[in-house]
Amino acid sequence: MTFSLPHHWVWDFWTVLDDGTVHLFYLHAPHSLGDPELRHRNASIGHATSTDFINWTDRGVVLGHGAEGDADESATWTGSVFRGPDGVWRMYYTGSRFLSPTETTNIETVLLATSTDLHTWLKQPETALSASLPWYETLADGTWREEAWRDPWIEVDPAGNGWHMLITARARALPAGADSLDRGVIGHAVSGDLATWRAREPLSSAGAGFAHLEVLQLAVVEGREVLVFSCDSAHLVGQRAGSKGGIWAVPIVSGSLFTGELVDLDRAQLVVGEELYAGRIVQTANGAALLGFENEGLDGAFVGRLSDPRPLYFTESGRLLATAQERTR
Repeated sequence: MTFSLPHHWVWDFWTVLDDGTVHLFYLHAPHSLGDPELRHRNASIGHATSTDFINWTDRGVVLGHGAEGDADESATWTGSVFRGPDGVWRMYYTGSRFLSPTETTNIETVLLATSTDLHTWLKQPETALSASLPWYETLADGTWREEAWRDPWIEVDPAGNGWHMLITARARALPAGADSLDRGVIGHAVSGDLATWRAREPLSSAGAGFAHLEVLQLAVVEGREVLVFSCDSAHLVGQRAGSKGGIWAVPIVSGSLFTGELVDLDRAQLVVGEELYAGRIVQTANGAALLGFENEGLDGAFVGRLSDPRPLYFTESGRLLATAQERTR
């Protein structure tokens, strides 16, 4: 029983578990827009709850776009939610500001909203983080249609030294001979108080064949750490150009992500193709499973609803797959 809305497209999402209840936060936009591509300019964040990741109760809209001039004046995009040591729930989300009604140029900013109950959220506009030099490409560099700085994912520092944020970003520097579009990296920021964030060097190098790495997540499957992200076929570049895109995973040596060792994106492999996108690994009663939004239908048209969880497993060669695919060893 997939989660869907009768008159809206549903796509990127994130979840958090509180006292046995799964809280789902999802992007949605109305079918009345006509063209599903217009959803990106009109996205709001909705809320639903479940106890099994299958049967959902919709709770309505919790965050909409801001006023003219705000960093989220066009739309509110993907984020993540977690509870701080003070007991306050924090939603770091993406604010999108399109510069023209007829062009795709936009600027993305990581923003913060807070809640005491996961139902009512208050924006905290003084807490904002933007793409910054010298490591990250900005709109002024002129190589990309957007200032990519979105999809924040928060992790506690393993050594107890604050928090880390993983961000969809693009590098300014490229390896010699690399495709000029091959700039997708794992953006990185750190904080000691969850209010002030400082950008740091990327956690990966450009030139791995991804124009962007969307909806990053660090997760554990069968006791192994993996970094999950999404990149569709249209944004595979360089050595991966012409290949099939979708939801990807790359193995991580346990505890190594924030120790200075760069993630080797050359080891990234597809978990599932573009029929699903914006994958998240969740922990169900039966173990780790993959959720994604249903992206492409059999006719190639955009679907826009959430999938049911697909149990995950590792093959003997170490590749992460979902059980909805043919199980081969």
